[in-house]
Amino acid sequence: MGGGEKPQLIINGKRLDGRMPDELRPIKIEVGTIRNAVGSSYIEWGNNKIIAAVYGPKEALPKHVQDPERAIIKCRYTMAPFSSLEEHGRSGPNRRSTEISKVTKEVFENVIMLEKYPGAEIDIFVEVLQGDGGTRAAGITAASVALAASGIPMTDMPYGVSFGKVGDQVILDLNKIEDNYSDADMPIAISPRTGDILLLQMDGTLTPEDVDLGMHMVRKAGEYITKLQREALKQSYEKISEKYKK
Repeated sequence: MGGGEKPQLIINGKRLDGRMPDELRPIKIEVGTIRNAVGSSYIEWGNNKIIAAVYGPKEALPKHVQDPERAIIKCRYTMAPFSSLEEHGRSGPNRRSTEISKVTKEVFENVIMLEKYPGAEIDIFVEVLQGDGGTRAAGITAASVALAASGIPMTDMPYGVSFGKVGDQVILDLNKIEDNYSDADMPIAISPRTGDILLLQMDGTLTPEDVDLGMHMVRKAGEYITKLQREALKQSYEKISEKYKK
């Protein structure tokens, strides 16, 4: 959320990019974008452009980090130095990227069947090439697809999306200007099969009624996002099948 004079973000019931309050930005997902990864995906979510790649399972190193009963997950979320005005010229990890890496790791610790790979590690990389708000949710959505494409067993394929509040209006899927000047922002990740909330963070103030409405928006949007994830995987498998038929 930003300071200073706030721009008018909703005019005649519509947001600055023309969306209604409960409308997602356009989303496109592709599978298999990184050839040497075990699984990878690319997502365009509004003006966000993000690559996710998965490597492993492999022996966890150094050996003292190994867990004899289950695999460990290492996750790195980064924004390219050219990804946004805020990141321009900045390289290497910072407090925000470290935090998002941690919460992304925790999301997948809840769905990957880690007990199948004792002593191993699974590496998840999320690289933001262009950022315009909601990158942690979009990154989790992309990483889920990359993991599914890798063949690493999971109990579910999570998705992420956010909602927030501008004035007295609850809105879905905040872009960067909305994130900067909103009164609240709540990124969420959900396991669609069980409905379990795997990530919930909040910046700002929301009433219980706001949260109820926002969660309704998120779950409805999640049905569409889950469909896109599955369609991307299906298209990838169909391409592979066609390749081997030739």
